[in-house]
Amino acid sequence: MKRRSFVTKSSLAGLSSVLGIDIVYGALMPSGYTPLAYQDVNPFTLFKKDEAMVVLNDRPWNMEAQAHLLNDPVTPNKYMFIRNNGLIPETIDEKTWMLTINGESVKASKTYTLQDLKTKFKHYTYQLTLECGGNGRSEFDPPAKGNQWTIGAVSCANWTGIRLKDLLTDVGLKDDAVYIGYHAADQHLSKNPNKEPISRGVPIAKAMQDETLIAFAMNGEPIPKVHGFPIRLVCGGWPASTSGKWLTGISVRNKVHDGEKMGGSSYRVPCETVAPGETVTDDQMCIIESMPVKSLITYPRSGAMLTEGNILKINGHAWAGELQVAKMEYSIDFGSSWNTTTLEKPSNRLAWQAFNASVSFPKKGYYEIWARATDENGTKQPMVLPGWNPKGYLNNACHRIAVKVV
Repeated sequence: MKRRSFVTKSSLAGLSSVLGIDIVYGALMPSGYTPLAYQDVNPFTLFKKDEAMVVLNDRPWNMEAQAHLLNDPVTPNKYMFIRNNGLIPETIDEKTWMLTINGESVKASKTYTLQDLKTKFKHYTYQLTLECGGNGRSEFDPPAKGNQWTIGAVSCANWTGIRLKDLLTDVGLKDDAVYIGYHAADQHLSKNPNKEPISRGVPIAKAMQDETLIAFAMNGEPIPKVHGFPIRLVCGGWPASTSGKWLTGISVRNKVHDGEKMGGSSYRVPCETVAPGETVTDDQMCIIESMPVKSLITYPRSGAMLTEGNILKINGHAWAGELQVAKMEYSIDFGSSWNTTTLEKPSNRLAWQAFNASVSFPKKGYYEIWARATDENGTKQPMVLPGWNPKGYLNNACHRIAVKVV
């Protein structure tokens, strides 16, 4: 990632934040000068990511995994996708960090310190699936605008924190509460302090689920800065954009939250099927809620070679938003027939489920293994790209890997 554009002295705090250390004599730096260490930012080192991760954008930072990197039962930080809409906060001080709960539907506004949150409420840990609503966007035709995610904008880490419902109960809600919206410390790309890069939310019913957390730890450690340190919202099973990072406020609303990226085509799809490329008006768009049933083959990686007569062991993960996956299958004949895999139960609600199978092939040649999950309501993954939408959301077509038997 090359970043050779000059910066002003006003960016000094940001430079120090990226470098992870104070710039000695930074105040004496010539105006417009960019330190050498900042001219070649390595995102893999900066965010402690594996170098096989794929960078899609650096302003803001967006990065995805490849399928074979997601083989772990619990996603480690090094393989977790990054999705940002704004700039990562330049400075974070845990001692002064505050979370304010306000809005039309609270009985009275209330502010908490991090110490309050960590000491006054019971802690819970859940493994929760987070997937970008645009995961799979790159396959849409006509092309959809936005980061061209392939299949790697999904993760399932262990999150520890307090239940949002416990906090909202402590604040006290009015009977007309229908939605919550989050506010955060990330900066708009323009650096205009009056603009929020994103401020999304969820219905009050989702906010009050046991698994909806205000988290301060990921996989047993403080949340990495790029993933929301010191606290973030985690709403498993819904688009990851509802899980606001660097959380500073929650508004309890008596209407659907109207923050940034809640309207237009942002995280919304046509309420009814439309033809590819068709213009859709705002009143014909519906907010994405529970993510659709989906699966991913994480072993072996596509392009595997197998000696004739040998068995190929495959495994992966399946998930279904608010629902549980009831059945997992694979096909080696382009979907003409299907075989059932072993499918494990989730570690808790809203966690992905592991599957595995032993696959045999009739003779030498080229094959594709297709994976298909079915949720508890009987809904199956489509074999081909699902309905087109303007922003390329909700692509849950069957994942495929190529195999050569020689």
